[in-house]
Amino acid sequence: MRVITGTARGRKLETLEGNDVRPTTDKVKEAIFSVIQFDIDGAEVLDLFAGSGQLGIEALSRGAKSAVFVDNSKRSLDVVSRNLETTGFKERSVLYNMNSVDFLQTTNKKFDIVFLDPPYKNDILVQILPIIENKMNSFGKVICEHEKNLKLPEEINRLRLKKNYKYGKIEVTMYCINEGDE
Repeated sequence: MRVITGTARGRKLETLEGNDVRPTTDKVKEAIFSVIQFDIDGAEVLDLFAGSGQLGIEALSRGAKSAVFVDNSKRSLDVVSRNLETTGFKERSVLYNMNSVDFLQTTNKKFDIVFLDPPYKNDILVQILPIIENKMNSFGKVICEHEKNLKLPEEINRLRLKKNYKYGKIEVTMYCINEGDE
Protein backbone atom coordinates (compact mmCIF):
# COMPACT_ATOMS: atom_id res chain seq x y z
CA MET A 1 0.00 0.00 0.00
CA ARG A 2 1.35 3.42 -0.94
CA VAL A 3 0.48 7.07 -1.43
CA ILE A 4 -0.41 7.44 -5.10
CA THR A 5 0.39 11.10 -5.77
CA GLY A 6 1.05 14.49 -4.23
CA THR A 7 3.74 15.58 -1.80
CA ALA A 8 4.07 12.11 -0.24
CA ARG A 9 3.91 10.26 -3.55
CA GLY A 10 5.31 6.74 -3.44
CA ARG A 11 5.63 6.55 0.36
CA LYS A 12 4.77 3.10 1.64
CA LEU A 13 2.01 2.87 4.20
CA GLU A 14 1.70 0.31 6.94
CA THR A 15 -1.51 -1.69 7.43
CA LEU A 16 -2.87 -4.10 10.01
CA GLU A 17 -2.85 -7.79 9.28
CA GLY A 18 -5.89 -10.01 9.68
CA ASN A 19 -9.08 -11.28 8.10
CA ASP A 20 -11.09 -8.22 9.18
CA VAL A 21 -8.74 -5.85 7.36
CA ARG A 22 -9.39 -4.92 3.75
CA PRO A 23 -7.33 -1.93 2.65
CA THR A 24 -8.68 0.05 -0.28
CA THR A 25 -6.89 -1.12 -3.43
CA ASP A 26 -4.83 1.34 -5.46
CA LYS A 27 -7.32 0.96 -8.35
CA VAL A 28 -10.28 1.99 -6.16
CA LYS A 29 -8.27 4.74 -4.45
CA GLU A 30 -7.26 6.21 -7.84
CA ALA A 31 -10.90 6.12 -8.98
CA ILE A 32 -12.13 7.85 -5.81
CA PHE A 33 -9.54 10.61 -6.07
CA SER A 34 -10.10 11.17 -9.79
CA VAL A 35 -13.74 11.99 -8.97
CA ILE A 36 -12.92 14.45 -6.14
CA GLN A 37 -9.58 15.80 -7.39
CA PHE A 38 -10.81 19.39 -7.76
CA ASP A 39 -12.39 19.41 -4.28
CA ILE A 40 -9.32 18.39 -2.26
CA ASP A 41 -7.14 21.50 -2.19
CA GLY A 42 -7.67 23.23 1.16
CA ALA A 43 -10.37 20.76 2.24
CA GLU A 44 -11.19 19.72 5.80
CA VAL A 45 -11.27 15.90 5.64
CA LEU A 46 -12.74 13.23 7.91
CA ASP A 47 -11.50 9.64 7.60
CA LEU A 48 -14.07 7.76 9.69
CA PHE A 49 -13.30 4.07 10.31
CA ALA A 50 -9.74 5.13 9.47
CA GLY A 51 -8.03 1.73 9.51
CA SER A 52 -4.53 2.57 8.23
CA GLY A 53 -5.54 6.15 7.40
CA GLN A 54 -4.68 5.77 3.74
CA LEU A 55 -7.64 7.75 2.35
CA GLY A 56 -7.12 10.73 4.64
CA ILE A 57 -3.36 10.59 4.03
CA GLU A 58 -3.90 10.52 0.27
CA ALA A 59 -6.09 13.63 0.63
CA LEU A 60 -3.40 15.38 2.69
CA SER A 61 -0.79 14.47 0.10
CA ARG A 62 -2.99 16.06 -2.58
CA GLY A 63 -3.42 19.34 -0.70
CA ALA A 64 -6.14 18.92 1.92
CA LYS A 65 -5.76 21.48 4.71
CA SER A 66 -6.30 18.99 7.54
CA ALA A 67 -7.62 15.52 8.33
CA VAL A 68 -9.36 13.95 11.29
CA PHE A 69 -8.89 10.20 11.68
CA VAL A 70 -11.40 8.25 13.80
CA ASP A 71 -11.25 4.56 14.64
CA ASN A 72 -12.40 2.58 17.66
CA SER A 73 -9.32 0.33 17.40
CA LYS A 74 -6.22 1.54 19.25
CA ARG A 75 -4.10 -0.75 17.06
CA SER A 76 -5.49 0.93 13.91
CA LEU A 77 -4.79 4.41 15.23
CA ASP A 78 -1.23 3.38 16.13
CA VAL A 79 -0.79 2.40 12.45
CA VAL A 80 -2.36 5.72 11.33
CA SER A 81 0.03 7.59 13.63
CA ARG A 82 3.08 5.80 12.19
CA ASN A 83 1.82 6.44 8.63
CA LEU A 84 1.39 10.13 9.43
CA GLU A 85 4.98 10.23 10.74
CA THR A 86 6.23 8.51 7.58
CA THR A 87 4.42 10.96 5.31
CA GLY A 88 5.08 14.08 7.40
CA PHE A 89 1.41 14.94 7.93
CA LYS A 90 1.16 14.56 11.70
CA GLU A 91 0.87 18.32 12.32
CA ARG A 92 -2.13 18.60 9.98
CA SER A 93 -3.95 15.68 11.58
CA VAL A 94 -5.98 14.83 14.66
CA LEU A 95 -6.66 11.25 15.79
CA TYR A 96 -9.62 10.06 17.88
CA ASN A 97 -9.80 6.60 19.40
CA MET A 98 -13.54 6.29 19.72
CA ASN A 99 -16.74 4.93 18.24
CA SER A 100 -17.75 6.69 15.01
CA VAL A 101 -21.27 7.56 16.16
CA ASP A 102 -19.96 8.97 19.45
CA PHE A 103 -17.45 11.10 17.55
CA LEU A 104 -20.11 12.48 15.20
CA GLN A 105 -22.48 13.23 18.05
CA THR A 106 -19.86 15.15 20.04
CA THR A 107 -17.81 17.02 17.43
CA ASN A 108 -18.61 20.57 16.39
CA LYS A 109 -16.25 20.38 13.42
CA LYS A 110 -17.57 20.58 9.85
CA PHE A 111 -16.01 18.78 6.88
CA ASP A 112 -15.68 19.21 3.12
CA ILE A 113 -14.87 15.57 2.35
CA VAL A 114 -15.76 12.50 4.41
CA PHE A 115 -14.46 9.00 3.72
CA LEU A 116 -16.55 6.12 5.08
CA ASP A 117 -15.13 2.60 4.83
CA PRO A 118 -16.81 0.74 7.71
CA PRO A 119 -16.81 -2.99 8.39
CA TYR A 120 -19.06 -4.68 5.87
CA LYS A 121 -22.41 -6.35 6.54
CA ASN A 122 -23.48 -4.37 9.59
CA ASP A 123 -25.60 -1.58 8.04
CA ILE A 124 -23.58 1.13 9.83
CA LEU A 125 -23.73 3.39 6.76
CA VAL A 126 -27.50 3.73 7.06
CA GLN A 127 -27.04 4.81 10.68
CA ILE A 128 -24.06 7.12 10.03
CA LEU A 129 -25.15 9.01 6.90
CA PRO A 130 -27.96 11.07 8.55
CA ILE A 131 -25.56 12.13 11.31
CA ILE A 132 -22.80 12.99 8.82
CA GLU A 133 -25.12 15.26 6.86
CA ASN A 134 -25.13 17.71 9.77
CA LYS A 135 -21.33 17.76 9.84
CA MET A 136 -20.86 18.81 6.21
CA ASN A 137 -19.84 22.18 4.79
CA SER A 138 -21.57 23.56 1.70
CA PHE A 139 -20.81 21.54 -1.43
CA GLY A 140 -19.41 18.71 0.75
CA LYS A 141 -18.83 15.20 -0.52
CA VAL A 142 -19.24 11.87 1.29
CA ILE A 143 -17.46 8.86 -0.21
CA CYS A 144 -18.75 5.47 1.00
CA GLU A 145 -16.90 2.24 0.27
CA HIS A 146 -19.13 -0.77 0.86
CA GLU A 147 -19.96 -4.30 -0.22
CA LYS A 148 -21.41 -4.70 -3.69
CA ASN A 149 -25.20 -4.47 -4.00
CA LEU A 150 -25.77 -2.70 -0.67
CA LYS A 151 -28.75 -0.46 -1.42
CA LEU A 152 -28.24 3.00 0.04
CA PRO A 153 -30.92 5.73 0.02
CA GLU A 154 -31.01 8.23 -2.85
CA GLU A 155 -31.53 11.14 -0.43
CA ILE A 156 -30.70 11.76 3.20
CA ASN A 157 -31.77 15.27 4.16
CA ARG A 158 -29.32 17.52 2.21
CA LEU A 159 -27.24 14.58 0.96
CA ARG A 160 -28.00 13.40 -2.57
CA LEU A 161 -26.57 10.24 -4.11
CA LYS A 162 -24.56 11.43 -7.12
CA LYS A 163 -22.60 8.43 -8.37
CA ASN A 164 -22.21 4.73 -7.78
CA TYR A 165 -19.12 2.85 -8.98
CA LYS A 166 -18.56 -0.92 -8.96
CA TYR A 167 -15.13 -2.52 -8.62
CA GLY A 168 -15.32 -6.29 -8.32
CA LYS A 169 -16.80 -7.15 -4.90
CA ILE A 170 -17.03 -3.56 -3.70
CA GLU A 171 -18.95 -0.43 -4.55
CA VAL A 172 -18.16 3.20 -3.99
CA THR A 173 -21.10 5.53 -3.51
CA MET A 174 -20.68 9.29 -3.55
CA TYR A 175 -23.09 11.69 -1.89
CA CYS A 176 -23.02 15.46 -2.31
CA ILE A 177 -24.69 18.19 -0.33
CA ASN A 178 -27.62 19.41 -2.37
CA GLU A 179 -26.57 22.99 -3.00
CA GLY A 180 -30.19 24.01 -3.63
CA ASP A 181 -30.99 23.37 0.04
CA GLU A 182 -28.34 25.79 1.31
